[in-house]
Amino acid sequence: MKLIDPASRPANAFGRKEADLNGKNEAMETHSEAEAELRRARDVAEAANAAKTRYLAAVSHEIRAPLNAIFGYAQLLERDGAIPPVEAGQVIRRSAEHLTDLVEGLLEISHIESGVLKLRSDVVPLPLFLDHVVDMFRMQAEAKGLAFDYVVKGRLPRLVRTDQKRLRQILINLLSNAIKYTQAGSVALSVSYRNQVADFDVTDTGIGIAPDDIERIFEPFERGSSPGANAQPGIGLGLAITRLLARVLGGEIFVRSAPGEGSSFKLRLFLPEPNSARTSDPDVSWVTGYAGPRKTVLVIDDDLSQASVMTGLLRPLGFQVFTASQATEGLALAGLCSPDIVLLDVQMPGLSGWQVADRLRAKHGDAFPIVMVSASVQEYRAGGDGTASHDVFVTKPVNLEALLDVIGRLLGLEWQSGRAAQAPEDAELLPPVNAGRYFDKLRLLAKTGHVREIEKTLAELAADVPESAPVVAALRGHLGNFDLRSLVKMLDDVDPR
Repeated sequence: MKLIDPASRPANAFGRKEADLNGKNEAMETHSEAEAELRRARDVAEAANAAKTRYLAAVSHEIRAPLNAIFGYAQLLERDGAIPPVEAGQVIRRSAEHLTDLVEGLLEISHIESGVLKLRSDVVPLPLFLDHVVDMFRMQAEAKGLAFDYVVKGRLPRLVRTDQKRLRQILINLLSNAIKYTQAGSVALSVSYRNQVADFDVTDTGIGIAPDDIERIFEPFERGSSPGANAQPGIGLGLAITRLLARVLGGEIFVRSAPGEGSSFKLRLFLPEPNSARTSDPDVSWVTGYAGPRKTVLVIDDDLSQASVMTGLLRPLGFQVFTASQATEGLALAGLCSPDIVLLDVQMPGLSGWQVADRLRAKHGDAFPIVMVSASVQEYRAGGDGTASHDVFVTKPVNLEALLDVIGRLLGLEWQSGRAAQAPEDAELLPPVNAGRYFDKLRLLAKTGHVREIEKTLAELAADVPESAPVVAALRGHLGNFDLRSLVKMLDDVDPR
């Protein structure tokens, strides 16, 4: 029989109570921590909702303003024949350009943030690349009465490896803003390179940025609070895209500024020199055609303007192009024209592009590759894996270089090209009839550096004046090298009016 010391009973009872209290305290602490975590999650969710609301409000405002202008002038033209059509057309065109910039900017941000953006690994002739960018912006600065300084600190490598298109896009955004927000004085670009790291410094004597605004200006639709900041045209997406692209490329952007004292934006990027096995001069030529039998392209797109752009891009290079504006028409035409490749829009009335692709594969098998084209990155689906009906997905607006890469790879083409600077010497280019108004527009666009509009105008010229194909191909050569001075010179040589 075990004897229990009565004196130990209070101690045991006290121990049990203490353990019970400790357990309750731990439960209360756990409960408090859970409540705090819930509060933090709620605050984050509310902040996200507020940001989403501000974002949607900003998008709605940016869309509504140009739409009101288009709608208003359309009504005026319907009711009053005395309204000057040129003035109305200019307002409508500017409003449409604003909407296009807005949509493309939003798609760019969505593309980057969703991880769909694919970077290229180009071998870039850095000094030549920078000279072309500087030439374009020096003209813009001089047209505004500003001095433009370009300084190279130390030695620059002859070649570096990076995504040339994205680097150009970042520098264009930074230099465009510098000129836009500077009314007097100067804009400067200085470049230095050390240990495979490049610094691009864009400085100006403009209105400056308040310290509290420096982080905010990198948010979509945000601008600085300095006087005059909101008076400048634009959609407020440039810096947001610029910083996202810089980070995707593995770099960063730093800002130093003060109101009334100008601004300095520094882009720092890792730009390695190519391996010795790849240090030959990069191909800076532009495609003018391809070797071998002529290829047939079928474009299925309910947007006639998009089909026209595709035709204008491809026909001058020697492709036979057929277009269909409806899914059923495209399905029938595929059996008649025996295409070598099909470019198929995703969003169409009736049958979607995906359904059309399925039917084309069911009827024709692998007789031709199918390239899906869409303005929405949300439509993206991987292709070419043996299970999908399509081979490749590309986004609108279609970049000619990227499109030719896809077509060349899928059809095994050997591209023919000639250096842009040599184009006028390679053959005597005659001025095509009825191209004068296009040439005038191209001169103006080249002098203002509006590259995207130059490409659109060249596509329109190629589609409207088929005999201009040799001139268009040569002009695209200069545009591909970003050599706008040579482009203007060729326009003057071919059409010396």
